[in-house]
Amino acid sequence: MTEPPIRRGLARNTANYGDRDFALYLRRSFAKSMGYSQAMLDRPVVGIVDTGSDYNNCHRTVPDLVEAVKRGVLAAGGLPLAFPTVSLCEPSLFPTSMHYRNLAALDTEAMLKAQPMDAAVLIGGCDKTVPAQLMGAASADVPAVQLVTGPMLATPFQGERLSACTDCRRYWAAYRAGKVSEDRIHEIEGRLATTAGTCGVMGTASTMACLAETLGMVPLGHGSIPAVHADRLRAAEEAGALAVRLIGNSVRPSQVITPHAIENALRVLLALGGSTNALIHLTAIAGRVGVRVDLRRLNELSDSTPVLVDLKPTGEGYMEDFHAAGGMPALLWELRDLLHHDPIDVTGVTLGERLAEPAFVDRRYIRARSEPVSPVGGLVALFGSLAPRGAILKRSAATQSLFEKEARAVVFDGLEDLANRIDDPGLDVTADDILVLKNAGPLTPAGMPEAGYLPIPSSLARAGVKDMVRMSDCRMSGTAFGTIVLHITPEAAGGGPLGLVESGDRIRLSVAHRSLDLLVPAEDLARRRAAWSPPQKPQRGWDRLVADQVLQADEGCDLAMLRAGG
Repeated sequence: MTEPPIRRGLARNTANYGDRDFALYLRRSFAKSMGYSQAMLDRPVVGIVDTGSDYNNCHRTVPDLVEAVKRGVLAAGGLPLAFPTVSLCEPSLFPTSMHYRNLAALDTEAMLKAQPMDAAVLIGGCDKTVPAQLMGAASADVPAVQLVTGPMLATPFQGERLSACTDCRRYWAAYRAGKVSEDRIHEIEGRLATTAGTCGVMGTASTMACLAETLGMVPLGHGSIPAVHADRLRAAEEAGALAVRLIGNSVRPSQVITPHAIENALRVLLALGGSTNALIHLTAIAGRVGVRVDLRRLNELSDSTPVLVDLKPTGEGYMEDFHAAGGMPALLWELRDLLHHDPIDVTGVTLGERLAEPAFVDRRYIRARSEPVSPVGGLVALFGSLAPRGAILKRSAATQSLFEKEARAVVFDGLEDLANRIDDPGLDVTADDILVLKNAGPLTPAGMPEAGYLPIPSSLARAGVKDMVRMSDCRMSGTAFGTIVLHITPEAAGGGPLGLVESGDRIRLSVAHRSLDLLVPAEDLARRRAAWSPPQKPQRGWDRLVADQVLQADEGCDLAMLRAGG
């Protein structure tokens, strides 16, 4: 029996009219209406995922990147076709961009599958966009290369440098403490983000760019190029040409995103002092190909992986410094004996082959293993009666004197309660207390926002308190800092013990023992649980689908139906 011919280019995924030849005839007719020649329409097709949006400063350069990708595709003999998908900008979305990450992933997957293309270039940058695209690409399993928009440049300002968004939070905390005036905070507002690009520190966007490079979905050395540098356009052109070459070698995301590749990415996350959000995203990406991320394994890796990158919020530098210091080639070389060398990148080249030569390195920002920023990794998972399935602390950006603590809980029942009471002069709180926010996890209408960075109550901030233990079932920005326990799982709205915590309860945190415990008698908790009821679900639309399908933080907060085998 003769095998049917492999359909490529515009012949892929023809619309269902019951007649494939008619469907292709009609498709070419409409394509020719756009001025394409038959010779051009006979070329292999590279789809370009365009996430440009007037709402998204991080993606302000996407139109230029699309044009550069097209140049690369055309030069390599392909036909470039750009198409829009959901664009996610953290400060522009209500209730939070995390609520729409899975929507963007679903959009990306659907369009990669539905439209005729032999390979794709995924253009993204802002925090949730790159993980959404990698999730979608992993599920669609179309040959793809990730192109990131790149970080913004820091701004020299009155003897220091400023960039979003660690400096945003530093100045806002000073403003809340009464140390920065109204006029001054407005002046700073106009100096924090003065170029296009993602946040200029090792926040979520930068962390995900570095992890995508580690996984092999971004060409080595491309993840940290600044957004406004000419090399960023050259990287885009190269991504377009590479996508055409992918059509011949047929390496797919499912072959790149393997258990060893994921473990390498976890190592790099720890060495970067990277964003806590990246752990959720990496777990979701892994889940799309049936790979499980184990938080207890994370702890093992963290204890043997030093923080080597001296960037804010863990250190002092900015992404432009990291790139000039050697970027990911230098960091991966420094970590080479801790990494698995067998994972391949999108071209089929192994990590070991990619690291065959030592890379240039500037030790001011990428430290030697013998002189780390921290001898242990940036993140640690906690378990106990308050977090049966785990919680996360970014210890590289926390206060070590608070790592072992038993204290009274001051509880906020949700975001509205937090906003109403945190600065109330009558709030019963001391610097020795533990602030607890509940009902802000992925199952809630809040959508698991970056509210875990609870503000220091103004009465304490004005008295000079800069940090205290804070914990919640939500997230914090990758640019934030402090002794903050996040992603408590199960969340309060899902029936987790966090939902039973009341003000005055005692909580014990021990980073040394990786533990987080609620010190309340079992009979009291049983009485509280009997009185507890789950929140009402939204009635329609995306919000209802999320409420029905979203998983907990330890499973990446993906929709259950979208995971491998889901």
